[in-house]
Amino acid sequence: MTTKDPRDELVDHLPALRAFALSLTRNGSIADDMVQDTVVKAWTNLDKFEKGTNMRAWLFTILRNTFYSNRRKAKREVADVDGVFTNNMAEKPAHDGKLQMTDFRKAFAQLPDEQRETLILVGANGFSYEEAAGMCGVAVGTIKSRANRGRKHLAELMHLDENDAIEMTDSATVAIVASNGSSAF
Repeated sequence: MTTKDPRDELVDHLPALRAFALSLTRNGSIADDMVQDTVVKAWTNLDKFEKGTNMRAWLFTILRNTFYSNRRKAKREVADVDGVFTNNMAEKPAHDGKLQMTDFRKAFAQLPDEQRETLILVGANGFSYEEAAGMCGVAVGTIKSRANRGRKHLAELMHLDENDAIEMTDSATVAIVASNGSSAF
């Protein structure tokens, strides 16, 4: 059995890295920069990657650490008071669930970073609670708690109860809000 060259495997994870970065930053340009930084860091430290381990989790950890490093640096920078950068955010293409998607995006943006990050890792990217806990450097119970609180908070913000169905065509978004793989709260 031959294992894939880590350099080739790195390229396979670029779309997922960009999606994760975009969900954290909510800005396409910054997300692209973060993915580029992540790839450069991974490439230059490829000798530290252990073959046979989870490349995707390793890359997501690098990206996550890059995000939080950038946030610490941003505290010393000027805020987007006029909303110039916020107005340039990418918009999801129109579809049947556009209104619910808009409500979801607004509600999701209001979640604390830790809950949003957990829902992205566990829901949208399909990592197990254990993998997400390893990437975030916290206990599995903490990840489970963040996911549960995040889903509950989303339901409250979107004014949903357990009988309301979510009509979204984006499977990643449904996975974020769904508990136990269902499409409703």
